Amino acid sequence: MGMKRGEYDNALEPLTHELVSMARWVRATGARVVVLFEGRDTAGKGGAISAVRAKLNPRQCRTVALSKPTEAELTQWYFQRYVAHLPCAGEIVLFDRSWYNRAGVEKVMGYASDAQVTSFLDQVPVFERLLVDDGILLFKYWLATDQEKQEERLRERLDDPLKRWKLSPIDLAAREKYDDYTAAREAMLAATHTPHAPWTLVDFNDQKRGRLTLIRDLLGRIPDTHEEPPGITFPDLGREPVAESYGVLQPIADYPVG
Repeated sequence: MGMKRGEYDNALEPLTHELVSMARWVRATGARVVVLFEGRDTAGKGGAISAVRAKLNPRQCRTVALSKPTEAELTQWYFQRYVAHLPCAGEIVLFDRSWYNRAGVEKVMGYASDAQVTSFLDQVPVFERLLVDDGILLFKYWLATDQEKQEERLRERLDDPLKRWKLSPIDLAAREKYDDYTAAREAMLAATHTPHAPWTLVDFNDQKRGRLTLIRDLLGRIPDTHEEPPGITFPDLGREPVAESYGVLQPIADYPVG
């Protein structure tokens, strides 16, 4: 049985406070943080990213979810379009899928040749060494999901009009390639799980528990996340608050409730 909503919310609240403190530390120290969220379709990458960034300043913490490359981007160095989204000092960037597309969906679905995949796996450790040596704090998470859960979530997307947009032809094709994705992941881990940029696998069969596990691990691996909020003096207004007034236009009618 999955984790109950109330239990999850109670466990998430203190972690959210730590995330906010961590973001203050990142801003104060000029750190640059990159977190990669990888995994099968329906694993829960979007929900995990939302849990991390929910209370953070969107000007400081941003999500990168790139669509398929343009014709021009297909002619670039493979990593080029990802480099453009790396953080500046004081920023946190969360990649909803990343350069590892080449070792996953592109390999399994035949969008990249064997030579391209081999070259990618050779280059990634070097590329990530450059990032880490330049001071970027790089965290790579793989969200693991059994096929039974994947089927359940795909069906939910099909049946829920609010989630239908998440269901793509690639998602449906992935149903027949579960074992192929497993083999691709294992080859990827063997080539790119390095001392300077290790992978962390998190069980996301229970997505709520998976989010908590991922956030707790992330916070535990950042050198020092505690940063007190700046002191702000908030003097008394000195008079009664004034109601909003209108001249040229009036607010539209309130949404009817009850």
